Amino acid sequence: MMSPIGRSRVESQGVIASRSSVITALCWLLCIGALECFAQGTLSKQSETMPNDATYYQVEQLPAPRSRLGEGPVWDIESKSLFYVDIQTPAVLRYDYAAKRTFSATLEGATTISFIALVAGQPDHFVVGDDNRVSLISWNGRSEQANRVRTLVDLGDSQRHVRFNDGKVDPTGRLYAGTMQLDTLGDPYVQKEGQLFRYENGTMVVQKQNISISNGLTWDEPHNPRRMFYIDSAALDVKAFDVADNGDLTNETVFYDLRTNGSDPGYVGDGMTSDADGNLYVATWGGSKVMKIDKSSQKVVLEIKLPTEQITSVAFGGPQLDELFVTTSLNGGKPAPAGALFRVTGLGVKGKPMHKMIL
Repeated sequence: MMSPIGRSRVESQGVIASRSSVITALCWLLCIGALECFAQGTLSKQSETMPNDATYYQVEQLPAPRSRLGEGPVWDIESKSLFYVDIQTPAVLRYDYAAKRTFSATLEGATTISFIALVAGQPDHFVVGDDNRVSLISWNGRSEQANRVRTLVDLGDSQRHVRFNDGKVDPTGRLYAGTMQLDTLGDPYVQKEGQLFRYENGTMVVQKQNISISNGLTWDEPHNPRRMFYIDSAALDVKAFDVADNGDLTNETVFYDLRTNGSDPGYVGDGMTSDADGNLYVATWGGSKVMKIDKSSQKVVLEIKLPTEQITSVAFGGPQLDELFVTTSLNGGKPAPAGALFRVTGLGVKGKPMHKMIL
């Protein structure tokens, strides 16, 4: 039972305050408590699938240039840095955790840079998707110019109408990357010209076709590293695949449907990652949030609200791998902080080390 509050004494009479004073005091306390919760990032609303104990987090904008189309965050444990790209500038970027500073570099000959991957055994070397190529580049993480070392694969003249989009390395060191039709050639949501590939010895092996915008990838490790999750934005869902010994994807199923009662939710899934427990974190383009999807229940258990609309991708990082980094886009002339790089803390979970590509 709650102890009495709002009790005051009248020095001359020693009487108890009226019941209306008690009610007024309670109302003020409840209002103050609600404002404090909101300021700490408490969920603005909770559904029956969202537990009350998963409600507190903090969102911080980091010192970085605003990106036209920020994407592909990758945490590097060795350098304690977050690498990511601005697809449309185009540029590769590095957020230096210790220095609290972001460095940016361009790549000669690239009109888009869509993803960046760490390379095993080759410090200061990265694999990027540039236009419809996959290239090995070198960059010291500080200079304003990255250098192309060699082209690993070029999709050729028949695929000049597409560019690479999201790409990521699996637990075995294999690269998976997908494409989308160039925006200048029509609506990619309607004209599904994209494909999903895996890289193998200088070739791209097709895994899935008729894709609108090939996007988020993550794996169910350490529990089941041979299960992959994948987002084709226009499909409005998260797919799950089994991974064969050779890396081919099989047994496609729908893991999570973004629709609300069968209706378009008003946003699409974009980039994606997972925590050490296997739960998914899905960036929402047009949704101003990152959704945490519980792996067991396959339901949204947390919505991480961001102060901008176009959320593009997510990655865990930081010294303890317990900070969620979020990239965004200012496309369409969105006002600040659109295009900013954000960090979310206080989630009470840890991510997994990012894998390096084996060349």
